[in-house]
Amino acid sequence: MIRIVIADDHPVVRAGLRALLEAAEDIVVVGEATTPDEAVAAAAELTPDLVLMDLQFGQATTGADATTRIRAADLAPPVLVLTNYDSDGDILSAVEAGASGYLLKDAPPHELLAAVRAAAAGGSALAPAIAGRLLSRMRSPQAALSGRELEVLQLVADGATNSAIAARLHITEATVKSHLVHVFTKLGVTSRTAAVSHARAHGMLRP
Repeated sequence: MIRIVIADDHPVVRAGLRALLEAAEDIVVVGEATTPDEAVAAAAELTPDLVLMDLQFGQATTGADATTRIRAADLAPPVLVLTNYDSDGDILSAVEAGASGYLLKDAPPHELLAAVRAAAAGGSALAPAIAGRLLSRMRSPQAALSGRELEVLQLVADGATNSAIAARLHITEATVKSHLVHVFTKLGVTSRTAAVSHARAHGMLRP
């Protein structure tokens, strides 16, 4: 029996996922979490075989942050990301955090169940579109922004100042500026606005 914790801040989504998962004979939902901190606590206390993790919880801490903390623990369960977002920044943050798979919420039920079983068994479970994006990045690494650069640029897109970005990421303002210089160089732009526009147009950031 695959024991799962669902981490998502939308009650309707959690209810739908629970109904879908528990309709399978080999899966049981042992807990739910509505915040990243709750997800980390549930992973430690309930020792599930898999955590099904959303990325955005309407707060500064993200599902990727929770995934990093969960995966850092002894005997850590695999984490399968299930989200609405397929930007390069979201994908990279999840993969770099240690997620075993990445699936979009519009995936058909059979694909979600297959991904759950694969991730719980120690395999990887990437939606075809996500796998294609990662492969494209590997083929053209010079033009690709790093996970941290994408993180900084997403915060710029969200309207954060350099000082706010530095505080959020626990780095110095000088480091933020350095990341932005690298971003501008890689994208061939000269301003924050142009960088955000280019990144959104090419699927690097959330619209």
